[in-house]
Amino acid sequence: MEKVIKGSFAVIGKEGSTLDGEGFVQRLWADANAHFSEAAPLAKRDADGNLAGIWGVMSDFSRSFQPWEDGFRKGLYLAGVECEETAAAPDGWVKWIVPGYEYFVVENRSGAFEETIRLMREEGIPLAGAVHEFTNPATGRESLCFPIRKIDSSPADGGQA
Repeated sequence: MEKVIKGSFAVIGKEGSTLDGEGFVQRLWADANAHFSEAAPLAKRDADGNLAGIWGVMSDFSRSFQPWEDGFRKGLYLAGVECEETAAAPDGWVKWIVPGYEYFVVENRSGAFEETIRLMREEGIPLAGAVHEFTNPATGRESLCFPIRKIDSSPADGGQA
């Protein structure tokens, strides 16, 4: 588990909720991937031209980026790509601006969510917001980002998750 500070950032993606039924996350990703050419010109890129990040951003229903409700079973999900905060979402897409946080970042593998939540509880570290999924397109590494402290920052202030 590593600690990473990331300033606020924007994600343009396809939005859905647990109210959309089982498999909604997979359907959102299929939709986002099928229409990625619409959002690709808005995507942030690193110096090598790689996408800055692919995100599965989560929020409670109030859109305040608090953890999913009812034992992490009910909430909103945005399947998308990191972009500039000034970018406008194309028709059929939604833009969220995620606040800056300090995160515990762990490899996204089976049981990682439950294990990290258990460890945080044992250490008395509360979640400061909803957990997000991050894929580094340059490496293919998939991570879970557990916010442990909200920070006041702009995107230029933070590191890469």
